[in-house]
Amino acid sequence: MTDLSIPAPAPVTIPDSGLRIGGRTVPAQSGAHFSSINPATEEVVAEVAAGGAADIDAAVDAARDTFESGVWSRMPGAERGRILTRVADLLEQHAPELSALETAEMGKLYADTVAGDIPAAAASFRHYAGWADKIAGEAMILPDVGPQHRFGFTLRQPLGVVGAITPWNNPTVVAAWKIAPALAAGCSVVVKPAEDASLATLRLADLLAEAGVPDGAFNVVPGLGPEAGAALAAHTGIDKITFTGSPAVGKTITSLAGEKFRKVTLELGGKAPQLIFPDADLEASLPWIAMGNFYHQGQVCAAGTRVIVHESIADQVVEGLVEFARSAVVGDPFDPASTQGTIVNRKQLDRILGYIEKGRSEGAQLVTGGSRIGDRGFFVEPTVFRGTNDLTIAQDEIFGPVATVITFKTTDEAVRLANTTKYGLNAFIFSQNLSTVHSVIPQLRVGTVWVNGWGVPDPALPWGGRDASGIGRELGRSGLEAFTEEKTVHLGY
Repeated sequence: MTDLSIPAPAPVTIPDSGLRIGGRTVPAQSGAHFSSINPATEEVVAEVAAGGAADIDAAVDAARDTFESGVWSRMPGAERGRILTRVADLLEQHAPELSALETAEMGKLYADTVAGDIPAAAASFRHYAGWADKIAGEAMILPDVGPQHRFGFTLRQPLGVVGAITPWNNPTVVAAWKIAPALAAGCSVVVKPAEDASLATLRLADLLAEAGVPDGAFNVVPGLGPEAGAALAAHTGIDKITFTGSPAVGKTITSLAGEKFRKVTLELGGKAPQLIFPDADLEASLPWIAMGNFYHQGQVCAAGTRVIVHESIADQVVEGLVEFARSAVVGDPFDPASTQGTIVNRKQLDRILGYIEKGRSEGAQLVTGGSRIGDRGFFVEPTVFRGTNDLTIAQDEIFGPVATVITFKTTDEAVRLANTTKYGLNAFIFSQNLSTVHSVIPQLRVGTVWVNGWGVPDPALPWGGRDASGIGRELGRSGLEAFTEEKTVHLGY
Protein backbone atom coordinates (compact mmCIF):
# COMPACT_ATOMS: atom_id res chain seq x y z
CA MET A 1 0.00 0.00 0.00
CA THR A 2 1.30 3.46 -0.88
CA ASP A 3 2.32 5.54 2.13
CA LEU A 4 -0.02 8.53 1.89
CA SER A 5 2.39 10.64 3.96
CA ILE A 6 4.84 10.62 1.04
CA PRO A 7 3.89 13.21 -1.60
CA ALA A 8 3.83 12.01 -5.17
CA PRO A 9 6.98 12.82 -7.14
CA ALA A 10 6.94 16.16 -8.85
CA PRO A 11 7.86 16.19 -12.54
CA VAL A 12 11.61 16.48 -12.92
CA THR A 13 11.86 20.18 -13.69
CA ILE A 14 15.40 21.11 -14.66
CA PRO A 15 16.56 24.47 -13.29
CA ASP A 16 18.68 26.74 -15.44
CA SER A 17 21.97 24.87 -15.52
CA GLY A 18 24.16 27.98 -15.53
CA LEU A 19 26.40 29.11 -12.69
CA ARG A 20 25.00 31.25 -9.88
CA ILE A 21 27.45 34.10 -9.27
CA GLY A 22 26.70 37.42 -7.61
CA GLY A 23 22.95 36.97 -7.90
CA ARG A 24 23.07 36.24 -11.64
CA THR A 25 22.79 33.05 -13.67
CA VAL A 26 25.70 32.95 -16.10
CA PRO A 27 27.34 30.44 -18.45
CA ALA A 28 30.80 29.08 -17.75
CA GLN A 29 33.35 31.46 -19.21
CA SER A 30 34.84 28.62 -21.25
CA GLY A 31 31.41 27.61 -22.55
CA ALA A 32 32.05 24.05 -21.30
CA HIS A 33 29.32 21.67 -20.09
CA PHE A 34 29.18 18.21 -18.57
CA SER A 35 26.38 15.65 -18.75
CA SER A 36 24.30 14.72 -15.74
CA ILE A 37 23.30 11.07 -16.16
CA ASN A 38 20.25 9.33 -14.67
CA PRO A 39 21.78 6.19 -13.10
CA ALA A 40 18.50 4.25 -13.39
CA THR A 41 18.15 4.75 -17.14
CA GLU A 42 21.66 5.87 -18.23
CA GLU A 43 19.98 8.77 -20.05
CA VAL A 44 21.14 12.38 -19.90
CA VAL A 45 19.18 14.43 -17.38
CA ALA A 46 20.76 17.78 -18.27
CA GLU A 47 23.84 19.47 -19.64
CA VAL A 48 25.30 21.49 -16.79
CA ALA A 49 27.67 24.44 -17.14
CA ALA A 50 31.19 23.33 -16.16
CA GLY A 51 32.89 26.11 -14.29
CA GLY A 52 36.65 26.48 -14.18
CA ALA A 53 39.27 28.58 -12.45
CA ALA A 54 38.06 31.84 -14.03
CA ASP A 55 34.51 31.18 -12.79
CA ILE A 56 35.77 30.37 -9.31
CA ASP A 57 37.66 33.70 -9.38
CA ALA A 58 34.45 35.52 -10.27
CA ALA A 59 32.43 33.74 -7.57
CA VAL A 60 35.02 34.38 -4.86
CA ASP A 61 35.24 38.05 -5.89
CA ALA A 62 31.44 38.36 -5.65
CA ALA A 63 31.43 36.67 -2.25
CA ARG A 64 34.26 38.91 -1.01
CA ASP A 65 32.57 42.09 -2.23
CA THR A 66 29.33 41.14 -0.50
CA PHE A 67 31.13 40.22 2.69
CA GLU A 68 33.16 43.41 2.84
CA SER A 69 30.11 45.54 2.05
CA GLY A 70 28.48 44.34 5.26
CA VAL A 71 25.10 43.86 3.60
CA TRP A 72 25.05 40.33 5.05
CA SER A 73 27.99 40.10 7.45
CA ARG A 74 26.83 43.13 9.48
CA MET A 75 23.11 42.58 9.07
CA PRO A 76 21.46 42.20 12.51
CA GLY A 77 21.48 38.54 13.50
CA ALA A 78 17.73 38.46 14.01
CA GLU A 79 17.21 39.59 10.40
CA ARG A 80 19.64 36.95 9.10
CA GLY A 81 17.71 34.43 11.16
CA ARG A 82 14.41 35.55 9.64
CA ILE A 83 15.78 35.02 6.14
CA LEU A 84 17.21 31.59 6.99
CA THR A 85 13.86 30.58 8.47
CA ARG A 86 12.31 31.57 5.16
CA VAL A 87 14.85 29.30 3.41
CA ALA A 88 13.68 26.42 5.60
CA ASP A 89 10.06 27.16 4.70
CA LEU A 90 10.89 27.18 0.99
CA LEU A 91 12.79 23.91 1.24
CA GLU A 92 9.74 22.28 2.78
CA GLN A 93 7.43 23.77 0.16
CA HIS A 94 9.66 22.59 -2.68
CA ALA A 95 10.56 19.19 -1.19
CA PRO A 96 8.93 17.15 -4.01
CA GLU A 97 10.73 19.18 -6.67
CA LEU A 98 14.13 18.99 -4.99
CA SER A 99 13.69 15.29 -4.22
CA ALA A 100 12.81 14.55 -7.84
CA LEU A 101 16.02 16.27 -8.95
CA GLU A 102 18.12 14.28 -6.51
CA THR A 103 16.48 11.00 -7.47
CA ALA A 104 16.90 11.66 -11.19
CA GLU A 105 20.58 12.56 -10.79
CA MET A 106 21.89 10.04 -8.26
CA GLY A 107 19.28 7.33 -7.86
CA LYS A 108 18.34 7.63 -4.20
CA LEU A 109 14.81 6.50 -3.41
CA TYR A 110 12.44 9.41 -3.90
CA ALA A 111 10.55 8.43 -0.74
CA ASP A 112 13.72 8.58 1.36
CA THR A 113 14.69 11.98 -0.02
CA VAL A 114 11.31 13.67 0.27
CA ALA A 115 10.65 12.29 3.76
CA GLY A 116 14.23 12.39 5.03
CA ASP A 117 16.88 14.48 3.32
CA ILE A 118 14.95 17.61 2.40
CA PRO A 119 13.24 17.90 5.82
CA ALA A 120 16.67 17.39 7.42
CA ALA A 121 18.11 20.19 5.27
CA ALA A 122 15.22 22.44 6.29
CA ALA A 123 15.83 21.54 9.94
CA SER A 124 19.46 22.66 9.62
CA PHE A 125 18.46 26.06 8.26
CA ARG A 126 15.81 26.43 10.95
CA HIS A 127 18.25 25.44 13.70
CA TYR A 128 20.92 27.92 12.65
CA ALA A 129 18.35 30.63 12.03
CA GLY A 130 17.79 30.49 15.77
CA TRP A 131 21.51 30.89 16.42
CA ALA A 132 22.03 33.91 14.17
CA ASP A 133 21.35 36.50 16.90
CA LYS A 134 22.98 34.50 19.70
CA ILE A 135 26.58 34.40 18.53
CA ALA A 136 28.40 35.84 21.50
CA GLY A 137 31.73 35.81 23.28
CA GLU A 138 32.66 35.76 26.96
CA ALA A 139 33.46 38.48 29.47
CA MET A 140 35.41 38.49 32.72
CA ILE A 141 37.12 40.74 35.25
CA LEU A 142 40.91 40.31 35.02
CA PRO A 143 43.48 40.86 37.78
CA ASP A 144 44.67 44.44 38.22
CA VAL A 145 48.07 45.37 36.82
CA GLY A 146 49.49 47.87 39.28
CA PRO A 147 46.94 50.65 39.65
CA GLN A 148 45.13 49.71 36.43
CA HIS A 149 41.92 47.74 36.56
CA ARG A 150 41.33 45.37 33.68
CA PHE A 151 38.35 43.87 31.96
CA GLY A 152 38.50 41.18 29.25
CA PHE A 153 36.05 39.94 26.69
CA THR A 154 35.93 38.01 23.44
CA LEU A 155 34.11 38.61 20.17
CA ARG A 156 33.02 36.01 17.64
CA GLN A 157 33.06 37.55 14.19
CA PRO A 158 32.25 35.98 10.82
CA LEU A 159 35.27 34.30 9.31
CA GLY A 160 34.84 35.71 5.80
CA VAL A 161 34.44 33.84 2.52
CA VAL A 162 33.85 30.10 2.77
CA GLY A 163 34.49 27.59 0.01
CA ALA A 164 32.29 24.48 0.29
CA ILE A 165 32.73 21.30 -1.76
CA THR A 166 29.76 18.98 -1.38
CA PRO A 167 29.24 15.26 -2.16
CA TRP A 168 26.80 13.57 -4.51
CA ASN A 169 25.24 11.07 -2.10
CA ASN A 170 23.22 13.54 0.01
CA PRO A 171 23.66 16.79 -1.90
CA THR A 172 21.03 19.03 -0.32
CA VAL A 173 21.27 17.94 3.30
CA VAL A 174 25.08 18.02 3.41
CA ALA A 175 25.11 21.38 1.62
CA ALA A 176 22.72 22.65 4.31
CA TRP A 177 25.10 21.45 7.04
CA LYS A 178 27.74 23.75 5.58
CA ILE A 179 25.72 26.65 4.23
CA ALA A 180 23.29 27.24 7.11
CA PRO A 181 25.87 27.81 9.88
CA ALA A 182 28.17 29.77 7.57
CA LEU A 183 25.37 32.14 6.59
CA ALA A 184 24.09 32.35 10.16
CA ALA A 185 27.54 33.50 11.24
CA GLY A 186 27.55 36.20 8.55
CA CYS A 187 29.95 34.58 6.09
CA SER A 188 29.60 34.53 2.31
CA VAL A 189 29.74 31.15 0.57
CA VAL A 190 30.91 29.64 -2.73
CA VAL A 191 29.75 26.05 -3.32
CA LYS A 192 31.22 23.57 -5.78
CA PRO A 193 28.69 20.71 -5.88
CA ALA A 194 29.55 17.20 -7.03
CA GLU A 195 29.23 16.79 -10.78
CA ASP A 196 26.96 13.74 -10.27
CA ALA A 197 24.43 15.86 -8.35
CA SER A 198 24.54 19.58 -9.14
CA LEU A 199 20.98 20.40 -10.11
CA ALA A 200 19.41 20.44 -6.65
CA THR A 201 22.15 22.78 -5.41
CA LEU A 202 21.50 25.16 -8.30
CA ARG A 203 17.82 25.13 -7.39
CA LEU A 204 18.76 25.69 -3.75
CA ALA A 205 20.58 28.86 -4.83
CA ASP A 206 17.38 30.13 -6.42
CA LEU A 207 15.44 29.45 -3.21
CA LEU A 208 18.03 31.27 -1.08
CA ALA A 209 17.74 34.29 -3.36
CA GLU A 210 13.94 34.12 -3.14
CA ALA A 211 14.20 34.05 0.65
CA GLY A 212 16.23 37.26 0.66
CA VAL A 213 19.86 36.17 0.89
CA PRO A 214 21.71 39.08 -0.77
CA ASP A 215 23.39 38.78 -4.15
CA GLY A 216 26.89 37.39 -3.75
CA ALA A 217 26.38 35.95 -0.27
CA PHE A 218 25.70 32.55 -1.85
CA ASN A 219 27.25 31.38 -5.12
CA VAL A 220 27.28 28.02 -6.90
CA VAL A 221 29.89 26.91 -9.44
CA PRO A 222 29.32 23.37 -10.76
CA GLY A 223 32.29 21.80 -12.47
CA LEU A 224 34.75 18.95 -12.46
CA GLY A 225 36.83 18.33 -9.35
CA PRO A 226 40.31 18.75 -10.88
CA GLU A 227 39.25 22.07 -12.36
CA ALA A 228 36.60 23.89 -10.31
CA GLY A 229 37.17 21.98 -7.07
CA ALA A 230 40.95 22.37 -7.08
CA ALA A 231 40.65 26.04 -8.02
CA LEU A 232 38.32 26.68 -5.07
CA ALA A 233 40.48 24.76 -2.59
CA ALA A 234 43.60 26.64 -3.68
CA HIS A 235 42.02 30.08 -3.96
CA THR A 236 43.75 32.74 -1.92
CA GLY A 237 40.53 34.73 -1.59
CA ILE A 238 38.76 32.29 0.69
CA ASP A 239 39.18 32.07 4.46
CA LYS A 240 37.99 28.50 4.99
CA ILE A 241 37.35 25.37 2.98
CA THR A 242 34.82 22.76 4.07
CA PHE A 243 34.75 19.46 2.19
CA THR A 244 32.88 16.17 2.35
CA GLY A 245 34.28 13.34 0.26
CA SER A 246 37.11 10.84 0.00
CA PRO A 247 40.30 10.80 2.10
CA ALA A 248 42.42 11.01 -1.06
CA VAL A 249 40.79 14.27 -2.14
CA GLY A 250 40.81 15.47 1.46
CA LYS A 251 44.59 15.16 1.57
CA THR A 252 44.88 17.26 -1.57
CA ILE A 253 42.57 19.93 -0.19
CA THR A 254 44.49 20.06 3.08
CA SER A 255 47.71 20.56 1.15
CA LEU A 256 46.25 23.31 -1.04
CA ALA A 257 44.60 25.11 1.88
CA GLY A 258 47.66 24.76 4.08
CA GLU A 259 49.82 26.84 1.77
CA LYS A 260 47.92 29.94 2.94
CA PHE A 261 47.14 28.64 6.47
CA ARG A 262 43.40 28.67 5.86
CA LYS A 263 40.98 26.86 8.12
CA VAL A 264 39.73 23.46 6.96
CA THR A 265 36.89 21.16 7.97
CA LEU A 266 36.94 17.71 6.39
CA GLU A 267 34.44 14.87 6.59
CA LEU A 268 36.08 11.98 4.77
CA GLY A 269 33.90 8.94 5.18
CA GLY A 270 34.14 5.85 7.32
CA LYS A 271 33.91 2.13 7.81
CA ALA A 272 31.67 2.01 10.83
CA PRO A 273 31.52 -1.04 13.09
CA GLN A 274 28.18 -2.35 14.31
CA LEU A 275 28.90 -4.04 17.65
CA ILE A 276 26.14 -6.56 18.42
CA PHE A 277 26.37 -8.05 21.88
CA PRO A 278 24.72 -11.33 22.94
CA ASP A 279 22.00 -9.57 24.94
CA ALA A 280 20.88 -7.41 21.99
CA ASP A 281 17.18 -7.41 21.19
CA LEU A 282 17.57 -8.83 17.69
CA GLU A 283 13.92 -8.46 16.74
CA ALA A 284 14.15 -4.73 17.37
CA SER A 285 17.76 -4.34 16.22
CA LEU A 286 17.90 -6.23 12.92
CA PRO A 287 15.97 -3.59 10.93
CA TRP A 288 18.51 -0.99 12.11
CA ILE A 289 21.47 -3.29 11.43
CA ALA A 290 20.18 -3.92 7.91
CA MET A 291 19.52 -0.21 7.33
CA GLY A 292 23.07 0.52 8.42
CA ASN A 293 24.29 -1.65 5.54
CA PHE A 294 21.76 -1.18 2.77
CA TYR A 295 20.24 2.29 3.16
CA HIS A 296 20.85 4.32 -0.03
CA GLN A 297 22.58 1.24 -1.42
CA GLY A 298 25.35 1.64 1.19
CA GLN A 299 26.35 4.99 -0.34
CA VAL A 300 26.53 6.67 3.06
CA CYS A 301 29.66 7.75 4.92
CA ALA A 302 28.09 6.56 8.19
CA ALA A 303 27.16 3.11 6.85
CA GLY A 304 27.86 0.29 9.29
CA THR A 305 29.22 -2.32 6.92
CA ARG A 306 31.45 -4.05 9.48
CA VAL A 307 28.93 -6.14 11.43
CA ILE A 308 30.92 -7.28 14.47
CA VAL A 309 28.69 -9.75 16.28
CA HIS A 310 29.11 -12.08 19.24
CA GLU A 311 29.72 -15.63 18.01
CA SER A 312 26.71 -16.97 19.97
CA ILE A 313 24.23 -15.00 17.84
CA ALA A 314 26.18 -14.67 14.59
CA ASP A 315 24.03 -17.16 12.68
CA GLN A 316 20.85 -15.32 13.69
CA VAL A 317 22.28 -11.98 12.57
CA VAL A 318 23.44 -13.42 9.24
CA GLU A 319 20.03 -15.01 8.66
CA GLY A 320 18.34 -11.70 9.43
CA LEU A 321 20.60 -9.74 7.07
CA VAL A 322 20.09 -12.32 4.33
CA GLU A 323 16.32 -12.05 4.73
CA PHE A 324 16.49 -8.27 4.40
CA ALA A 325 18.83 -8.51 1.40
CA ARG A 326 16.78 -11.09 -0.49
CA SER A 327 13.49 -9.33 0.17
CA ALA A 328 14.79 -5.98 -1.10
CA VAL A 329 13.02 -4.62 -4.16
CA VAL A 330 15.82 -3.11 -6.24
CA GLY A 331 14.42 -0.93 -8.98
CA ASP A 332 13.25 2.44 -10.25
CA PRO A 333 13.92 4.86 -7.36
CA PHE A 334 10.75 6.79 -8.24
CA ASP A 335 8.62 3.64 -7.82
CA PRO A 336 7.03 3.48 -4.33
CA ALA A 337 7.43 -0.31 -4.42
CA SER A 338 11.23 -0.08 -4.65
CA THR A 339 13.18 -0.44 -1.42
CA GLN A 340 16.58 0.13 -3.03
CA GLY A 341 17.59 2.41 -5.86
CA THR A 342 20.75 2.66 -7.92
CA ILE A 343 24.46 3.09 -7.63
CA VAL A 344 25.37 6.63 -8.66
CA ASN A 345 27.37 5.88 -11.83
CA ARG A 346 29.08 3.14 -13.81
CA LYS A 347 32.48 3.81 -12.27
CA GLN A 348 31.11 3.27 -8.78
CA LEU A 349 29.18 0.18 -9.88
CA ASP A 350 32.36 -1.34 -11.29
CA ARG A 351 34.22 -0.42 -8.11
CA ILE A 352 31.65 -2.21 -5.93
CA LEU A 353 31.67 -5.31 -8.13
CA GLY A 354 35.46 -5.27 -7.97
CA TYR A 355 35.38 -5.29 -4.17
CA ILE A 356 32.90 -8.16 -4.19
CA GLU A 357 35.27 -10.17 -6.37
CA LYS A 358 38.13 -9.18 -4.05
CA GLY A 359 36.17 -10.54 -1.09
CA ARG A 360 35.69 -13.85 -2.86
CA SER A 361 39.34 -14.09 -3.86
CA GLU A 362 40.54 -13.37 -0.31
CA GLY A 363 38.42 -16.22 1.08
CA ALA A 364 35.35 -14.46 2.47
CA GLN A 365 32.16 -16.51 2.36
CA LEU A 366 29.59 -14.93 0.04
CA VAL A 367 26.25 -15.65 1.69
CA THR A 368 23.95 -13.76 -0.65
CA GLY A 369 24.01 -11.23 -3.48
CA GLY A 370 27.18 -10.20 -5.25
CA SER A 371 25.93 -9.46 -8.78
CA ARG A 372 24.76 -6.62 -10.96
CA ILE A 373 21.04 -6.58 -11.70
CA GLY A 374 20.13 -6.20 -15.36
CA ASP A 375 22.16 -4.49 -18.05
CA ARG A 376 20.53 -1.05 -18.04
CA GLY A 377 20.97 1.19 -15.08
CA PHE A 378 23.46 0.78 -12.26
CA PHE A 379 21.72 -1.71 -9.97
CA VAL A 380 23.48 -4.19 -7.69
CA GLU A 381 22.24 -6.87 -5.33
CA PRO A 382 22.46 -6.26 -1.57
CA THR A 383 25.38 -8.44 -0.56
CA VAL A 384 26.35 -10.25 2.66
CA PHE A 385 29.73 -11.84 3.39
CA ARG A 386 31.05 -13.70 6.40
CA GLY A 387 34.70 -13.00 6.98
CA THR A 388 37.39 -11.46 9.14
CA ASN A 389 38.35 -7.91 10.00
CA ASP A 390 41.61 -8.03 8.02
CA LEU A 391 39.89 -8.56 4.67
CA THR A 392 40.01 -5.73 2.14
CA ILE A 393 36.21 -5.60 2.10
CA ALA A 394 36.27 -5.08 5.89
CA GLN A 395 38.86 -2.31 5.81
CA ASP A 396 38.11 -0.25 2.70
CA GLU A 397 35.10 2.03 2.36
CA ILE A 398 33.26 0.33 -0.50
CA PHE A 399 30.36 2.81 -0.63
CA GLY A 400 27.99 0.08 -1.72
CA PRO A 401 25.52 -2.41 -0.19
CA VAL A 402 28.17 -4.89 0.95
CA ALA A 403 28.05 -6.15 4.55
CA THR A 404 30.84 -8.16 6.17
CA VAL A 405 29.88 -10.14 9.28
CA ILE A 406 32.75 -10.67 11.72
CA THR A 407 32.54 -12.58 15.01
CA PHE A 408 33.99 -11.88 18.46
CA LYS A 409 34.18 -13.75 21.76
CA THR A 410 34.78 -11.04 24.38
CA THR A 411 33.99 -7.37 24.81
CA ASP A 412 37.69 -6.50 24.69
CA GLU A 413 37.99 -8.31 21.36
CA ALA A 414 34.94 -6.47 20.01
CA VAL A 415 36.45 -3.09 20.90
CA ARG A 416 39.80 -4.08 19.41
CA LEU A 417 38.18 -5.14 16.15
CA ALA A 418 36.10 -1.95 16.02
CA ASN A 419 39.17 0.23 16.44
CA THR A 420 41.31 -1.70 13.95
CA THR A 421 40.61 0.60 11.01
CA LYS A 422 42.03 3.78 9.55
CA TYR A 423 38.63 5.45 9.90
CA GLY A 424 36.96 6.99 12.93
CA LEU A 425 33.62 8.53 11.98
CA ASN A 426 30.95 6.60 13.87
CA ALA A 427 29.98 3.30 15.44
CA PHE A 428 26.85 1.39 16.49
CA ILE A 429 26.25 -0.55 19.72
CA PHE A 430 23.38 -3.00 20.13
CA SER A 431 22.94 -4.17 23.72
CA GLN A 432 20.32 -4.12 26.48
CA ASN A 433 23.04 -3.96 29.14
CA LEU A 434 23.73 -0.36 30.18
CA SER A 435 27.01 -1.36 31.83
CA THR A 436 28.23 -2.78 28.52
CA VAL A 437 27.08 0.27 26.61
CA HIS A 438 28.65 2.78 28.99
CA SER A 439 31.92 0.88 29.22
CA VAL A 440 32.31 0.50 25.45
CA ILE A 441 31.36 4.04 24.33
CA PRO A 442 34.52 5.79 25.65
CA GLN A 443 36.77 3.09 24.20
CA LEU A 444 35.61 3.56 20.60
CA ARG A 445 37.85 5.85 18.53
CA VAL A 446 35.03 7.61 16.69
CA GLY A 447 33.21 10.92 16.65
CA THR A 448 29.66 9.57 17.09
CA VAL A 449 28.13 6.47 18.65
CA TRP A 450 24.57 5.29 18.01
CA VAL A 451 23.07 2.93 20.59
CA ASN A 452 20.28 0.54 19.55
CA GLY A 453 19.49 2.52 16.43
CA TRP A 454 20.79 4.72 13.62
CA GLY A 455 19.71 7.82 11.76
CA VAL A 456 20.48 11.18 10.21
CA PRO A 457 22.74 13.41 12.37
CA ASP A 458 20.74 16.04 14.21
CA PRO A 459 21.73 19.68 13.55
CA ALA A 460 21.80 20.35 17.30
CA LEU A 461 24.71 17.94 17.88
CA PRO A 462 28.23 17.91 16.37
CA TRP A 463 29.08 15.55 13.53
CA GLY A 464 32.55 14.55 12.38
CA GLY A 465 35.31 12.05 12.85
CA ARG A 466 38.97 11.45 13.51
CA ASP A 467 41.93 9.88 11.74
CA ALA A 468 41.09 9.18 8.06
CA SER A 469 37.49 10.27 8.67
CA GLY A 470 38.49 13.91 8.80
CA ILE A 471 39.20 17.05 10.77
CA GLY A 472 36.83 19.24 12.75
CA ARG A 473 33.10 19.13 13.36
CA GLU A 474 29.97 20.17 11.53
CA LEU A 475 26.57 20.82 13.11
CA GLY A 476 25.83 21.81 16.67
CA ARG A 477 27.39 24.82 18.30
CA SER A 478 30.81 23.55 17.21
CA GLY A 479 29.72 23.69 13.58
CA LEU A 480 28.59 27.29 13.97
CA GLU A 481 31.72 28.49 15.76
CA ALA A 482 33.85 26.90 13.03
CA PHE A 483 32.69 29.74 10.77
CA THR A 484 33.73 32.46 13.21
CA GLU A 485 36.99 34.03 14.29
CA GLU A 486 37.42 34.54 18.03
CA LYS A 487 38.96 37.87 18.99
CA THR A 488 40.19 38.69 22.50
CA VAL A 489 40.06 42.22 23.93
CA HIS A 490 41.90 43.45 27.05
CA LEU A 491 40.42 46.70 28.34
CA GLY A 492 42.28 48.78 30.92
CA TYR A 493 40.52 51.47 32.95
